[in-house]
Amino acid sequence: MTGTTGTTGTPLRVALIGYGLAGSVFHAPLIAATEGLALDTIVTSNPERQEQARAEFGDGVSFAATPEELWARADELDLIVIASPNKTHVPLATAALKAGLPVVVDKPLAGTAAEARELAALAEERGLLLSVFQNRRWDNDFLTLRKLLDEGELGDVWRFESRFERWRPQPKGGWRESGDPAEIGGLLYDLGSHVVDQALVLFGPAASVYAEADVRRPGAQTDDDTFIAITHTNGVRSHLYVSATTAQLGPRLRVLGSQAGYVKYGLDPQEAD
Repeated sequence: MTGTTGTTGTPLRVALIGYGLAGSVFHAPLIAATEGLALDTIVTSNPERQEQARAEFGDGVSFAATPEELWARADELDLIVIASPNKTHVPLATAALKAGLPVVVDKPLAGTAAEARELAALAEERGLLLSVFQNRRWDNDFLTLRKLLDEGELGDVWRFESRFERWRPQPKGGWRESGDPAEIGGLLYDLGSHVVDQALVLFGPAASVYAEADVRRPGAQTDDDTFIAITHTNGVRSHLYVSATTAQLGPRLRVLGSQAGYVKYGLDPQEAD
């Protein structure tokens, strides 16, 4: 196994489903580096990705071609991390919970609120952990803003603006941009998951939501220019933008309050590097 020993002396044995961008760049390195976790198994049938993972994490990591192999040895695992394409999140999380395994799911948790509630109910019924991987809660700009809010530096906040904007006039292809909507692709599910989550963490539940989701680029099959307006129960208004068609980028964050404002341009330095 790859990993370090936790406070109990025995690391949690983690199986990672998917070794594309999310699995290889985000999840596997974090699992391997986190005290108390051990990267036990990676599910991928791609020989090149298996070799990539073996070179990165050594021979202690085993491989499975299908998730079903994990359910058959559920008593040998402690946690499932799902980093596969969006449309597989709900069925794989459901299967893992039914196999008696706690689950962390990469965002988005589900394609609909109803599916998310069903998963949550199943996890509660089985007494198992179900969590969503929302890594941008640890972005430096977000943490800075949260600190300013906690210390009351901005006064009463009236408006929160958050943007993930790009200028990419040609779709890259693949299910995220050019696939059928049933693939649960598009920017609303992708980057929108982050900006909505951050707004709710900062300012609480939504009282009302308005959204515009447009498909602007030839060849794109899913939304590539989306705006979301949330009125929170405390009266704060969040204006959230996710777009691949923005020729002139706006600030990453802009917050207006009764005493001061906060503006942040550009990505987190860790990501920009």
